Amino acid sequence: MLRLEWAAIYVGVNILLLLVLAYLVSAARRKHKITLGDGGNEAMTRAIRAHANAAEYIPAGAAGIILLALLDPAAPLWLFHASAIFLTAGRVLHGAGLSTGTLNLGRMLGTALTWLALALMGGGLVWAGLSQRL
Repeated sequence: MLRLEWAAIYVGVNILLLLVLAYLVSAARRKHKITLGDGGNEAMTRAIRAHANAAEYIPAGAAGIILLALLDPAAPLWLFHASAIFLTAGRVLHGAGLSTGTLNLGRMLGTALTWLALALMGGGLVWAGLSQRL
């Protein structure tokens, strides 16, 4: 399978995760009869933050995944897959962890994996970009 095909799968999974989190916000709004904001409801706040947090990180991660796929062979294959898997796993763990509302292992690992993925992507993209000129 080509890197760009893998990129489509990784980005697609992350977009679907974003959609699931958006649905959970809508479901919480219906359940708690809150049309705007969080209404002071802790469950609503958690759902909103889980979606918002994913919306903050997934676009940058998707851009990184796509660019690493396009910079083949300058970006190593291990870097491409590791950063995409770390981002995806991190977003799933963080979303699940945030749904419980407390600081927990899912949230902490999710954050760490997401930041590691973005650091790998950022460093890898800078390296791949510069290596084309060296």
